[in-house]
Amino acid sequence: MANALNWFEIPVADTDRAKAFYSTVLDAELTTQDMMGEGLMTILPYQNGQGVGGALVQSESLQYTPSQTGSVIYLNGGDDLSVPLSKVESAGGKVLAEKMSIGENGFIAFFLDTEGNKVGLHSMN
Repeated sequence: MANALNWFEIPVADTDRAKAFYSTVLDAELTTQDMMGEGLMTILPYQNGQGVGGALVQSESLQYTPSQTGSVIYLNGGDDLSVPLSKVESAGGKVLAEKMSIGENGFIAFFLDTEGNKVGLHSMN
């Protein structure tokens, strides 16, 4: 097994609001699709068949509930996570922990998205 993780989903209460937030922070165009009547899924940037993919998901029937507790997803912060982190508050989120070194493993930071999820960013610089 190359990676323990191959897909993740971030629960959202409002797809349009979450899509606008993550589009701004990640500087990416996101697409939303219907999950066969079970809710809405907005795909985050990834290369199909390479690495890990993920989505924002709004679904009451599947009991998707945003949370600040539990597992933390670390999104790719690109060349320097300071860039996406600098967009968090203007997009409606809140920076919880500024960029900090984790030694030879790079840097991390944490933010609260518009939906109430605690999310991490990681970069090597």
